[in-house]
Amino acid sequence: MQRKKRIRIVMTILAALFAVYVVFVYCLVSACLVPSFMDKLNAFEDITRKCYSEQVQTADIQENRSQLLRETEEWMETAKRTKIYTETSEGYRLAAVEFPADDPDSDRWVLLLHGYTGWKEEMYQFACWYHGQGYSVLVPDLRCQGESEGDFIGMGWTDHYDCALWIDHILEQSPEADIVLHGQSMGAATALIMAGDPEVSGHIKAVISDSAYTEAYEMFGDKITEWFHLPAAPFVDSACVMLRLRGGYNLKDASPLRAVAASAIPTLFIHGDEDRMIDVGMSYELYEAAYCEKELFIVEGAGHAQAQDKDPEEYYGKIEKFLGRYL
Repeated sequence: MQRKKRIRIVMTILAALFAVYVVFVYCLVSACLVPSFMDKLNAFEDITRKCYSEQVQTADIQENRSQLLRETEEWMETAKRTKIYTETSEGYRLAAVEFPADDPDSDRWVLLLHGYTGWKEEMYQFACWYHGQGYSVLVPDLRCQGESEGDFIGMGWTDHYDCALWIDHILEQSPEADIVLHGQSMGAATALIMAGDPEVSGHIKAVISDSAYTEAYEMFGDKITEWFHLPAAPFVDSACVMLRLRGGYNLKDASPLRAVAASAIPTLFIHGDEDRMIDVGMSYELYEAAYCEKELFIVEGAGHAQAQDKDPEEYYGKIEKFLGRYL
């Protein structure tokens, strides 16, 4: 009897420890991928502050950024735009802003995709430039961010399905559209995953990948170690199981590295060589793995997603020249 009692006690303790671990992993996933939960923990502010501290803060970057923002604000005062919505198969309402080209006969479009915990307004400076080049511009809030609904930030995976809905919208407006995908960070990862999808639209003519990561699984492990001081193992794999149960997708599915090997869409890879959030080596890996026509543009002295701030003239000049080959 004593032996059975001890076994029951041990089993009860193990069950309690397992329950605590499950709850902890549940909270960990929410703290990384659910903005509303992040707000409750003040994690969003902490992560934002951490990310800002890791950016390059040289005088030229600050001056160029201020100038770009002023130009964007001036453009926004007169730019025609429309708020539009679509709905995912799960019933989530997604929001975007559309800036039609000045030339109603233009068939050139760009889909601009923001980064992790970002929002569409961050991409308006790029919208300003593309619009000036004669493009119609579509700028969405990715799932679970900005004005778009959702359960979890998609790390590029659920986002690439959602963005297919925006491609459908573009083609409804312009059936002969030539479309560019331009993303930063997680938005760049989304664009690369879209390009590697076997069902990708033939209307997508080029991808601009700015500061993309190779694997969401690897990024998640790096960040929980950096932000929460936890070892990647066993928490990343546990988070993958939890995310599959709660969110219906696996972090391992979000693999831009695997996607570029299957893509035939011309891609320009851009990265700052002083990026402390997503190592520049990841863009080198993506470039080497890419099967498509490709070009690599490394910007010296730029931090994460700061290439356009470091040297706007060279940044946009490189994009204009690259796109000129395919559109």
